[in-house]
Amino acid sequence: MKRVLLCLALSFWLAHGVTLAQNAPKWKIVEGKIITPWAEKVNPLQPHPEYPRPQLVRGNWVNLNGLWNYAIVPVSGSETKPTGFNGKILVPFSVESALSGVGRRVGKDSVLWYQNTVTFSNKIKNQNVLLHFGAVDWECDVYVNGKVAGKHKGGYDPFSFDITSLLVKGNQQEIVVRVWDPSSDGPQPRGKQIKNPNSIWYTPVTGIWQTVWLETVANTYVESTKQTSDIDKQSVNVLATVKNSQAGDKVKITALDGSQPVAELESLPNSDAVLSIKNPKLWSPENPFLYDLNITVIRNGKVVDEVKSYFAMRKISMQPDQNGVQRMLLNNQFVFQYGPLDQGWWPDGLYTAPTDEALKFDIVKTKEMGFNMIRKHVKVEPATWYRHCDELGMLVWQDMPSGDLGNNWEQRPGITGAETDQKRTPESENIYKTEWKAIIDANYNFPSIVVWVPFNEAWGQFKTEEITNWTMKYDTSRLVNSASGGNFYPVGHIIDMHNYPSPVMPRPDIFGAKQIIVLGEFGGLGLPVDQHTWQQKDNWGYQSFKNKEELYDKYASFMVTLEPLIRKGLSAAVYTQTTDVEVETNGLMTYDRKVIKFQEDKLKQIHAKLYNPALVLMKP
Repeated sequence: MKRVLLCLALSFWLAHGVTLAQNAPKWKIVEGKIITPWAEKVNPLQPHPEYPRPQLVRGNWVNLNGLWNYAIVPVSGSETKPTGFNGKILVPFSVESALSGVGRRVGKDSVLWYQNTVTFSNKIKNQNVLLHFGAVDWECDVYVNGKVAGKHKGGYDPFSFDITSLLVKGNQQEIVVRVWDPSSDGPQPRGKQIKNPNSIWYTPVTGIWQTVWLETVANTYVESTKQTSDIDKQSVNVLATVKNSQAGDKVKITALDGSQPVAELESLPNSDAVLSIKNPKLWSPENPFLYDLNITVIRNGKVVDEVKSYFAMRKISMQPDQNGVQRMLLNNQFVFQYGPLDQGWWPDGLYTAPTDEALKFDIVKTKEMGFNMIRKHVKVEPATWYRHCDELGMLVWQDMPSGDLGNNWEQRPGITGAETDQKRTPESENIYKTEWKAIIDANYNFPSIVVWVPFNEAWGQFKTEEITNWTMKYDTSRLVNSASGGNFYPVGHIIDMHNYPSPVMPRPDIFGAKQIIVLGEFGGLGLPVDQHTWQQKDNWGYQSFKNKEELYDKYASFMVTLEPLIRKGLSAAVYTQTTDVEVETNGLMTYDRKVIKFQEDKLKQIHAKLYNPALVLMKP
């Protein structure tokens, strides 16, 4: 068969028993904090077993999540693997989390080491072995059998190393990872992490926090794909990047509606291929239709490599309404976008959801409440989260995680004099630019993402016009919200104001002719629920209430206020926030997800009025 390579790899991994060097699990969750319902479902022998890369799928892979050895040592003299380890850590949960089984801080003066031994057959021949990491925060060095596999900096983007040449004879292959993370003492992107958590700033996250896995590939293989749809031309452009391609190689690309092919063509490796998608089914929150993609590398009539992916026919754009105010359009129609600020934190896993079911839960609940958008706030999620959004029909605004804070913030549009740029070092600038590009590259293919947000509330904001213009040029298929909440510059597609607690907007007669007007944060209504808070006292919201009825009444009054703002020029709004997070109690749900503070059907009913197309008339 043409899939001989795939079958061989599968047979070797499965028949020869690729395993981790662990017996009975010596692990238990760290006690002392609230936990989610999914914590008890975590299997220490197989945490997060789901396939981690839904946009580039091969069958020949093995999950390395599980119990690894760990050690925390002083940063001085830590260049070699420690001779002893402190115990076991459950990968992929960060060392500070309860689910890691460790619950310890690291900081800039220490280094975190991981060690594990993988057992697999020595019979694999003519195959390359790739070692993948979903995310490691922040700087890591990877060693295989005592030799350097590679180095990576960046806490939010996936990376991999070809470790074929580092494998030794026999069945035992040792993997060692060294991690250094300065948290808030460094200039790197870190989002809400801070060494002394307080207020809106949370517990540090150090080390591996997404899936670690192995994959076998041929010498020539599809390294990545890039899908860009055009609903106006009824086509999709597919770029398959092929590693080690040879003259005469061809790439066959097939688009499918379920099992039915709708378009197919052959192209050269590493070149654009445009497939015609006749009468396309458009992706939207109401109808999140996804086309499947099969991509095959062919040499002399034989299959060398084959991967599966998917795409959606979806367009995000801007256009003035009949009053000349710029509006945000989805598939050439105005759709008001409304959703929660989503931090993506968990009381038991911190950055990492306990299970994939838990990861999906927040999106499902958001949908059930009648929201059609999520603003992913200064954090990047695992690829599986975006796949869930693609399948469920949830629009996503993706923030760049912030870092290197210290400059002044001016939150009032049209006012100048108080704001300042952060004076970053060349190293800090390079760290930001490198990781921002890597985040865009890694998540480009997810159609749910419709807006990139480089800066939030001036946190580390620098060279705004340069960064925004670069982002707009690098990805012309999406809108760019240059600075959510300020500092404001006349650049980017969107002007984004923050206001707590009540909804307001920048004046459309002043700002609406050139930029889309959105309310990037508002609300923050707090309701602490006893036995479901991170700590028993000193919790807070932007405005706190005593019971669910008072909370709902205030929230409902905000929805009444939003309707006339939409008529005037508001294109989107973001309510703070999806869940409580640590000492913040302003979530739609408690931090442990055990209490929903609002009736989902009541929220969906009052939200439905915001999506009334009669609120906005576009130019003919």
